[in-house]
Order: sequence, then structure tokens, then C-alpha cells
Amino acid sequence: MTSLSTRAGAAPYTKLVLRLYDLWVIRLSNSFGWRCNRAHFVDLYRRHIGHRHLEVGPGSGWALANIDLPADIDLTLLDLNANSLEHTASRLDVALTLIEHDVLVPLDESIEKFDSVSINYVLHCLPGDWSTKAVALTNLAETLTPEGVLFGSTVIGVDQRFTALGKALMFAYNQTGVFGNRQDDLPGLRRSLFEIFEQIEVTMVGNVAIFVARRPRTRP
Repeated sequence: MTSLSTRAGAAPYTKLVLRLYDLWVIRLSNSFGWRCNRAHFVDLYRRHIGHRHLEVGPGSGWALANIDLPADIDLTLLDLNANSLEHTASRLDVALTLIEHDVLVPLDESIEKFDSVSINYVLHCLPGDWSTKAVALTNLAETLTPEGVLFGSTVIGVDQRFTALGKALMFAYNQTGVFGNRQDDLPGLRRSLFEIFEQIEVTMVGNVAIFVARRPRTRP
């Protein structure tokens, strides 16, 4: 069963909000709130997206719509909010699969493994501390091929210098349950990733941790 707090992080993505998402989140919040220009995300996708790709929490679909997708891409979108799935699908001229699903719940084992999985700006929306958020990372690791790659980003909430806008967003979003990242520290993210993957890269850009993880560890 999906918790109310998980739903709180997905609930704001109404059709109206999604029409404003590119301006408010991708352009203004990234640049002036989190100090992480959108170009970093374009580069992340261009370097790591694979043939069979799972996009977790696509938001408005901006990133996928602003790169040259592989011509033969086999694309799956996963989100708890159907509005986000439909909005993203409407921007992409490729065949795709839509899955309305909570990332804290394991995916169906019958789903074919993915070459790449992205999870951008999702972890900071999940409830709880890193022990809870690691459940999502573990679930996604299990969907990867042995040589697959997981990549993503999250706003770190601990030991950060925020701009005035960033402070206001952190307060408002955490108060309403849209964010759940007051306890999210950078060492905790690195530790969680390394417990699940053998090879990780984590880079801070402004208040955003951009990460790449490979070689999922075999679960006992």
C-alpha cells in the first residue's frame, strides 16, 4: 500500500502545474534556487541513456524532450501520478510504455531488464531518511541488466548554503510534504548508493547531487 506521505510528493503534479513546470522548476528553481543549470541534466542523459530505458518520475518530460533520443529506444515511464505520465508521453514522438507505480514498491519481476534507469528529482520527494529512500534505489537496481546504469539527481537538504529562493522553497516544500529532504545528507546518499552498487559517482552542483551508479550488488 502506498503511504500518504509518498502520495503527497506526487500529488502537486496537476495538469496546470505540469504546463508551468519547465519554467518554474527547470529554468527558475534550478538556476536560482538550487544553483544547478538545466544543461547538467541534458549532459547526464546524453552520456548515459541506453537502448532500453526506464524513466522514473519524469515530471514534465523536459529532459527526454530536449535530447536526441536513440532512434531505436525502448522507453518506459514510471510514476505514481498519471498526469505526469500522460504529459510526458504527449511530448515524445516515440512508442513507449506507461507504468503507474510507487517506486517504493518492487516492480513486477516479469518486466524485462533495462539498460539504463534515471531517477531525477524523485529522492528528495520521498518520505523518510536514507534507509527508506534506499528501498527505491534497491528496487530500481533490480530492474537493471548486469551492465546497466542508474543515473539521477536530488536536492541535498543537510549542510547546504541555499540562496534566498532555495531557502524559501525548502521550507515551503517540506512543510507541505512535496519534499522530504530535511534529513538528506551527501554522505548518506553516497553510503546508500555504495551499499547497492559496486561503482558509484556523485558530484555536487550547487545544492544538487548528480549521481551515476553501475554494477548492482547481488542480494543475499
